[in-house]
Amino acid sequence: MKYLKNLFKWILILFGLIIITLYITDTDYLIKAVRTIYLQGYTTAYLEDYKKFENRTVENGTPKPWSKHKDYNTAKETGALNQINKANGTIAYVIIKNDSIWFENYYDGFGEDSKSNSFSMAKSYVSGLMFKAIQEGYIKSLDQPVSDFLPTFNEGFAAKMTVGDLSSMASGTTWDEKYYSPFSIVTRAYFDDDLEKVMLGLKVEEEPGKKFKYSSGDTQMLAMVIEKATGKKMYKYLEESFWKPLECENETLWQVDSENHDLVKAYCCIASNAKDFARFGKLYKDFGKWDGKQILDSAFVAKSIKPRFPESPQYGYGWWLKQQNGKNFFLMRGHLGQYVIVEPNDNIIIVRLGHSKGNNKEVGSFTQDIPVYIEEAYKMLEK
Repeated sequence: MKYLKNLFKWILILFGLIIITLYITDTDYLIKAVRTIYLQGYTTAYLEDYKKFENRTVENGTPKPWSKHKDYNTAKETGALNQINKANGTIAYVIIKNDSIWFENYYDGFGEDSKSNSFSMAKSYVSGLMFKAIQEGYIKSLDQPVSDFLPTFNEGFAAKMTVGDLSSMASGTTWDEKYYSPFSIVTRAYFDDDLEKVMLGLKVEEEPGKKFKYSSGDTQMLAMVIEKATGKKMYKYLEESFWKPLECENETLWQVDSENHDLVKAYCCIASNAKDFARFGKLYKDFGKWDGKQILDSAFVAKSIKPRFPESPQYGYGWWLKQQNGKNFFLMRGHLGQYVIVEPNDNIIIVRLGHSKGNNKEVGSFTQDIPVYIEEAYKMLEK
C-alpha cells in the first residue's frame, strides 16, 4: 500500500511539473488539445468537435427550403460512390441541379439538418465578407494596407501586405500549415484562448503579393481586418450579410477562441449542414444574386473565381478552382473532405461532407477524392 501511495504521489508531482512546464513554455494550449481532441480518440480536429468549444450563434431569418427536382432521388449512388463514401466516412452527399435538390442522402447517423464542422470552407465566407465590406465602403479596396487596421504590421515587408493579399493567400508570413503537429502554429491557433495574440506574433518573411501559399493564418488575419473595418463581430456580419439574406433553413454556429476574447476561428469552424452550405455556392454561381436581389457585386464574384497568379491556377480569392473533363469548377474546401463544388455552366452544385478525405493529407493541393465525387455525380445525372 505504501508503494502505491508513493507511486501515486510521484505521478501527481510529474503531472504538476508537466503542467508548469506547459505554462512556462507558453504551450498550455496543449491542455485544451488533449482534453478536446486527443482524449476523445482523435489525432486532429473532427466533425463534431464544435461541441467542445465556445460558439456564437448565427441566426437565420425566414427560411426558404430548396425545391425538389422532378427527378428527385430517382437515381442511386454508383458503386464507386458507395465505395468511397464508406471508405472515407461520408455523412452527406447532395446534388443540386437547376437550383433544385436532385439527389440527397445522409449516412452514419447524420441527417439533413445535422450540424458538422465546415473547417476551411469557412474561408470562402470570410472572403465574401471582405468583398461585402468593400461594397459597403468599410474597406477601400483590395489594395488597402493591412496596417491601416492592424498597426503591428507597419514595417518592412509587412507594410506592403494588403487586404487582397490575405484573401488570395499571398501574405508572405511565417505561418506553417501543419495540422498533425501539436506544436505548429495552426494547432496553437485552434486551441489558444487568445487568437489575436497568436496572430499578431506572426512575421512577414517574404514580400507579399508575389505568390500563393496556402495559409489559414491569412484568413484569420483577414477576419481581424474586417472586424476592425466594420466594427462588427464576424458572426453578426455573416448573419446580416449572408445567412439571413440567403434564407438558410437553420441557424449556424461559429467557434470563437474564448468567452473573454470572442474572436471567431475564421479559417474554419462554422457548424452547419449540407444544404445550407450549398446556398453560398449558389450565390456565387449566380454572380451574387439571390431571388432577384444583388447581395454581392457580380464583379467581386467574378474576381473571386479566377486565379490571381497564373502559376497557381488552383486558387482565386477564397475559392478553389479546378478543371475536370473540360469543365471549370469552383469549390469551397474543408480539412476532412468538406466540399461545395459548383459548375455554373451546367447549373450543378455537389456537396459532400464527411469524416475523411482519404489517405492523402496534403495541404494546398487537390486530393484524389475530389475527382471521384464529381465524376460519379455526373454519371448519376446521365442515367
